[in-house]
Amino acid sequence: MLSTPLIVLGALALLLCIAGILEFQHHQSSLDAIPLRIHVNGTRGKSSVTRLIAAGLREGGLRTFAKTTGTAPRVIDSEGKDRIIHRLRLPSIGEQVRLLNYFASEDPDVVVMECMAVQPQYQWIAEHQMVRSQIGVITNVRPDHLEEMGPTEDDVAKSLCNTIPIGGVLITGEDQKIDLMKDITVANQSKFIRSEESSITQEELDEFTYMEHPSNVAVALDACKQAGVERDVALTGMHKVQPDLGALIAWNLDIGEKRIQFVNGMAANDPVSTLQIWKFVIDRYPAEGGTCVFFNSRGDRPSRTRQMIELTLEEIKPDHFIVRGDKVVPAIERKTHRSPKTDINVIGLDDPLDQLISLIEELPHDTLIYAIGNQVGAGQQILELISTYKHNG
Repeated sequence: MLSTPLIVLGALALLLCIAGILEFQHHQSSLDAIPLRIHVNGTRGKSSVTRLIAAGLREGGLRTFAKTTGTAPRVIDSEGKDRIIHRLRLPSIGEQVRLLNYFASEDPDVVVMECMAVQPQYQWIAEHQMVRSQIGVITNVRPDHLEEMGPTEDDVAKSLCNTIPIGGVLITGEDQKIDLMKDITVANQSKFIRSEESSITQEELDEFTYMEHPSNVAVALDACKQAGVERDVALTGMHKVQPDLGALIAWNLDIGEKRIQFVNGMAANDPVSTLQIWKFVIDRYPAEGGTCVFFNSRGDRPSRTRQMIELTLEEIKPDHFIVRGDKVVPAIERKTHRSPKTDINVIGLDDPLDQLISLIEELPHDTLIYAIGNQVGAGQQILELISTYKHNG
């Protein structure tokens, strides 16, 4: 009697094995139908770099498809048009397999995939079993997602290195963990390329319709070069790119009789990148009316909230600091002595967003507002509200 259930279980196990083998063979056929695969990983700038590479390759005449995760997941077709990914369940790296199969059916020359895995083991699977790229990109290494990849920055670097291809090319804009990354690249029998952001001129940056970091452009140009597209051609395509929702965009706002400069840096939600972008912004957008940091916090990330408050009051030291968050006053009070001249206002997470506009109205003319923190959910609503004050002249 016991033999029947064992036979059934054995048959089911056999069927599952056969299904797995068939699925593997189907996926391998899909990869074979994509001549060039580029896999983009890193802490910051993955979505921007994915878009830049795809735009540069399209300008070079290559039929290119791309997929970003970013603030909102997107598929970018061969014409450069965005298509929203509507998910009926939580995001999973299995999504990459389905999209690669779809891209393969579209007769592509190149597919550029942004890595969506966070845990080290899933990053390895994403590259070595799913994408199997010829060109890998690691934009940079920052102390983010330490719960999954940490606890140290070296651990983050090693985790990201799980997507370095075998027998291919790695391109990176990282400037601190170069030796570690190079050693792993050489062990994988791949070529190591360190992109130089100094190769990007201010005139080239000014051609973008949004604020793009020179390191992202340098990395993307090197990837296009490896794919056979010349620098000038690729850069022309990049200047046409439609930015990710999290791109660093600067607006001039008309609020009452005042002109306010607003820079959205909320996509960079780790302290190192936030400070790096601030230095980039303050050099590019001097403000006679002073500076203001707007921090949009998340209630479920108290440690990140403390880090951002400490960063603002210890490093940035703005003239004004607007914090949207709950239970943030103790963290602020512990650091006010580091920036005693900063005027601080707190808005609760459940308070009307109009309160933010009221505080902005009180700022001096020509104040520079640097928005940091969480962008999804209410962050998008805040950006939509602020965008209604954009100067149209």
